[in-house]
Amino acid sequence: MKTLIRSAQILSSQSPFHKKIKNVLIQNGRIEEIGDKNYTADKIIEAEGMILSPGWFDLGSCVGDPGHENREDLSSLAKAAAAGGFTEVAVLPNTHPTVQTKNEVSYITGNNDSRLVQVHAMAAVTKNCKGEELTEMIDLHEAGAIAFTDGLKPVWHTDIFLKSLQYLQKFEGLLIDHPEDTWLNLFGQMHEGPNSTMLGLKGMPRIAEEVAVSRNLKLLDYAGGRLHFSKLSTAKAIDLVRTAKKKGMKISCDIASYQPLLNDEVLSDFDTNYKVNPPLREKSDQDALMKGLKDGTIDVIVSNHIPLDEESKFLEFDLADFGMINLQTFASHIASLGNSVEMELLIEKITDAPRRLLNLEPVTIDIGLKANLTLFDPTREWTFSSDNNASKSKNSPWLGKTMIGKAVAVFNNSKQTLDV
Repeated sequence: MKTLIRSAQILSSQSPFHKKIKNVLIQNGRIEEIGDKNYTADKIIEAEGMILSPGWFDLGSCVGDPGHENREDLSSLAKAAAAGGFTEVAVLPNTHPTVQTKNEVSYITGNNDSRLVQVHAMAAVTKNCKGEELTEMIDLHEAGAIAFTDGLKPVWHTDIFLKSLQYLQKFEGLLIDHPEDTWLNLFGQMHEGPNSTMLGLKGMPRIAEEVAVSRNLKLLDYAGGRLHFSKLSTAKAIDLVRTAKKKGMKISCDIASYQPLLNDEVLSDFDTNYKVNPPLREKSDQDALMKGLKDGTIDVIVSNHIPLDEESKFLEFDLADFGMINLQTFASHIASLGNSVEMELLIEKITDAPRRLLNLEPVTIDIGLKANLTLFDPTREWTFSSDNNASKSKNSPWLGKTMIGKAVAVFNNSKQTLDV
């Protein structure tokens, strides 16, 4: 089958067609032609005003499989990812059992060569993500784990953190940490500030994140290695990373796509779908995240997709778990961020940057290459509803709402999905 994408703007920094508006012909999973000719095809996509980029990569989704398949299994995760524009997703190890053996890595990555959406395993740094005993990271790396993290939990033990950095240097492995002092955040429900006081909720102070970032940067400076901070949320944390980068340290970071777009004012009606960790902060933090996106301090944007069942989400605010589903709504956040940040920068943070950090093969758009592509319409209006929600979970503040910006097609491994 031949598919023609007509008049799309190509954003692929390593491509000779970067920033050009071209027709792209795809046949049998490969890019057959790129040019101005009106190529013959079985399916024609009118893509004027749309952006064609390498397939989007999510560096940080949760999946319930194994252990909580009722929340999300690998199949539903892949469907939600494809609907959201992703061709590759790296999943956190917080499953039951934890992803900490070769068998668990193989379970996650099986059939990747034939999947539309390839699912990569990030393995646990410590056994059962408890922070007390290191996993066999060399064996896990050889089994296909692409990075090491305790996922939703910080690597809190200082000596374990130090040894992890040293251990991973044997194969240039990447340590991904969720920086949080859990004692400072103990019983916290939302960002600590005027709004938490007015709502009568225990706050989660900025310093809980910033103390962990500062400590871990000092350990990185001492031990060497490669460190990535996941889901930063405060102005000071971003500034600490900015300073560390200027010193030449091997440090990178990401933010959740919704973090610069929302602040803690949305919690005024106690909607548990906005209860996330790190919490939604204040306007000053939003501004700092936008600055970090523009100046390159923030390397990657992630979905922070955390599927949860009704029993753990739809109850009193202080009892609800943290997290929202966000794979399918991610594209609308990119469209919104594009009002303030150059789209070229945003696309780089969800295509080239995560693959580069993980030492994966780069993906580019050129004639004769494999088609690993996302077609994105930043002006597409659509409604996220129960009918088109591909996830098994419903914990999204955008369910039932109209969104602007949608991924309308993905291509990978000779497969494709279209919504045009």
